[in-house]
Amino acid sequence: MATNSLKKSPGWFDVRRRSAGMWAFVLNRVTAIGLVVYLFIHLVVLSSLARGPQAYDDFIELVKSPLFIFSELLVVIGGLYHGLNGLRIALTSFGVAVPYQRQLFYVFLAITIIGSLIFAFRMFTAV
Repeated sequence: MATNSLKKSPGWFDVRRRSAGMWAFVLNRVTAIGLVVYLFIHLVVLSSLARGPQAYDDFIELVKSPLFIFSELLVVIGGLYHGLNGLRIALTSFGVAVPYQRQLFYVFLAITIIGSLIFAFRMFTAV
């Protein structure tokens, strides 16, 4: 009985043969969750700065860590994709460019990748 339940995984969980629209939806949801988590962490960290100069110095040390810098890059990538995909959704919701949804997704994904690479280059080569 257990082997039959393993073979019958839910159809929505199977990521094979998914369309571009499904990937746009999934990436939009993942970036939304990531941005909400970032907002919460951002508010917690900023509220800790009210503890005085030592808290500020500790915060500056945290910001200089490679993990924090990489996290900033993820926030920029997520924000850029989420914003551009939101623009795509708004355009198609108002009936503009409905036949070009897939092309818009790929164009905005390319803009996200190029913008992220430019940001990463400038971020990691900054003096």
